[in-house]
Amino acid sequence: MKFSTKGRYGLRALIDLAMYGEEEAVSIQSISARQQISDSYLEQLVSKLKKAGLVNSVRGAQGGYRLAKPAEKISVGDVLRALEGSIEAVSCGKEYNANCLGEDLCAARYVWQKVNKSIQETVDSITLSQLVEESRRMEKSRS
Repeated sequence: MKFSTKGRYGLRALIDLAMYGEEEAVSIQSISARQQISDSYLEQLVSKLKKAGLVNSVRGAQGGYRLAKPAEKISVGDVLRALEGSIEAVSCGKEYNANCLGEDLCAARYVWQKVNKSIQETVDSITLSQLVEESRRMEKSRS
């Protein structure tokens, strides 16, 4: 499974927002500059994240974006689903393909279910606050 730039850049943007948005709203331009993501692409990503209830916009001179809930309540899975849609490695079974033959007898299905479950559990177990801590730790080690 390979995530698109939507998922990768969106996650970076939310980590940035969590790091720099604790005190005040963060502008798209400041995230763009720090993360080297174009403003227009970032606007598209933030729009999807806002629609998913992960960020809020703040109007006015000091406007920008903030997390809609605490970073410890936002999982990587929340972010990836908002931006990528399904995050399954393989869509297997009749719920995905009406022409699936032998769903009940397919031993390979067991593999795909385990892989999908493992992906879901992994991305749902990592929170934005953990990534902020990791990012700060990495910054300190560079100093």
